[in-house]
Amino acid sequence: MSRFSLQASGAAKLLTDHNHSISVAESSTGGLIAASLLSVPGASRYFMGGTVIYTIKSRRAFLDLDKERIKTLKPLTEEMALEFARAARAKLDTTWGIAELGVAGPGGTPYSDAIGISVIAISGPVDGSVIVKTQSNDREENMEVFTDRALQLLVQTLASI
Repeated sequence: MSRFSLQASGAAKLLTDHNHSISVAESSTGGLIAASLLSVPGASRYFMGGTVIYTIKSRRAFLDLDKERIKTLKPLTEEMALEFARAARAKLDTTWGIAELGVAGPGGTPYSDAIGISVIAISGPVDGSVIVKTQSNDREENMEVFTDRALQLLVQTLASI
């Protein structure tokens, strides 16, 4: 966790200072975003929960997504990630929701030929999103880069309010 501790600590401080809460829905990061936020002492003040939505089955079970709306969205887009962030936020009634969708590798998915891509979105008083492309098929490295960028986006977004 030490790789992410500085950013997670920054996010924790901003969430706590604003008395805000957060929920997480993550795919290719496999729980690293949630684990990073939980690694900060006092996480129970702001972290309400999270889920790894690695499969369609898990997305349907853990998020209340508008199926018709999702069908209209292209996979691995900022717009789709924002829908997932909104769903995570709504599910646990938090101030913020953050979602990550991606392809860590080494192989592709039915949704994308690209490997080493992640789309991250945050929904709250303001919304934000980013697309990360590593051009690498190193799964572990990609998971770490995606988590790092998600925490960066979270801190930048929280600092903007």
